Amino acid sequence: MTYTFQQLAEQFADRPAITDGDLQLSYQQLYERVQALSETFSALQLRSIALHGGNSIDWVVVDLACQQANIVLQPLPPFFSLSQIDACLEQAGSQLLLSEDAGLASKLQQTVSLMSSQIARYHAVSITPKKPAQLPQGTAKITFTSGSTGNPKGVCLTTEHQWRVAQSLATVTALNQPKHLALLPLSTLLENIAGVYSPLLCGGMVIVPSEQQRGMLGSSKLDHKALLACISQWQPNSIIMIPQLLLLLVNACLQGWQPPASLQFVAVGGGKVSPTMLAQAHQLGLPVYEGYGLSECGSVVALNTSTQQVDGSVGQVLPHCQVNVVNNEVVVSGACHLGYAGVPSSWYPQQVHTGDLGQCRNGWLWINGRSKNLLISSFGRNISPEWVESEIMAEPFMRQCMVLGDAEPYLSAIVSCSELVDNVQLASYMARVNQQLPDYAQVWHWLRVSPAQLAPFTTANGRLKRDAILSAFADQIAALYHGESAAS
Repeated sequence: MTYTFQQLAEQFADRPAITDGDLQLSYQQLYERVQALSETFSALQLRSIALHGGNSIDWVVVDLACQQANIVLQPLPPFFSLSQIDACLEQAGSQLLLSEDAGLASKLQQTVSLMSSQIARYHAVSITPKKPAQLPQGTAKITFTSGSTGNPKGVCLTTEHQWRVAQSLATVTALNQPKHLALLPLSTLLENIAGVYSPLLCGGMVIVPSEQQRGMLGSSKLDHKALLACISQWQPNSIIMIPQLLLLLVNACLQGWQPPASLQFVAVGGGKVSPTMLAQAHQLGLPVYEGYGLSECGSVVALNTSTQQVDGSVGQVLPHCQVNVVNNEVVVSGACHLGYAGVPSSWYPQQVHTGDLGQCRNGWLWINGRSKNLLISSFGRNISPEWVESEIMAEPFMRQCMVLGDAEPYLSAIVSCSELVDNVQLASYMARVNQQLPDYAQVWHWLRVSPAQLAPFTTANGRLKRDAILSAFADQIAALYHGESAAS
């Protein structure tokens, strides 16, 4: 069934639908705002809108209004760099940009004009696309991955696909009128679908505190005290977490913090989750359940729940999709995106080859690792090490570089450079490189080694033997994350 928010507003009319702490709207009140904005968008004859901002009631209103008006929406993460935003706008052929950043228009290398916005939070920028967008038919939302190479890929989804995933989640979690606290950015598809649509389908209330209230600074920085205070204040029934946030909660519990008794479901995904950490979370009374998915499949493919969970598994495959393992690779069908924006050769796939290695038995899915070198940070950011390495290697005095950080909160690197460069100069250079990268792709610590030390682990054509290096320098790498770093 394809849901519309109008149907939900009729069903749950006076129930509270959403709040930010200052304002609370019922389902009917939220629908009235959605309808009014939808009519404004339709009058402007817009085909494509980009939304750039943090979590708010207005963000949800714009999202639902675009669905109502059959306008393609491109949520843009606030932490994207200017070049990434520019690439997204071009891919999607955006005609209107709604942004909380008053200066963004002047920073973009486009011919733009400011216009009045019906929502005071946003600065509205009219954009003339450089060229017509190439989008598969039926595209309702383009969710941009963080871009493992720095160039975001626009995953095209239908409205029906998004709500189908939300309905599956509502069915398997079986939470009745949940109070959900949106901790992750709404521009993240997982929070958008599982944190907004799914609770609304259940007659629940969505809580959307600001970044400052949640302690979420950028894509990879946290104010621990603010985050814990936010959870304690709102007493939610459900939250969605990435591994780094789960680690924070576990450590807080060990130090005496008491999780709210209201908490019924903590979904964790977006990266590797330590089985030891999950076991510890359960011992501390945290109702944590691991899941798995990717944007190309509408975010969630499998999920453990309070009534159905298997240790070590990422969960049971959701009712709306099917999983097969072909040559050890997880392949998903029944939940396919429409393809990538601007890449017609990718359109209308029947299956999604995930690039993940795994097993599927009796509807339960296990993930064993990645088939490529892609790093997934504990914040859920997908990062190609080759991308960051190429930025670092742009200076001639650099000899070799290997970026690390899988399942870790930040990137580190093993580097070698000319002996004429001292550590102070190297630190200054790395700081300049970091300024050119989004915060989730910046290298925080590094281990400097000599070219001779890396020589045994280098192929004839200069490629580093990654697995051999990880083994040979295991102790030094561990120190980058759990001890004194070689540089900072």
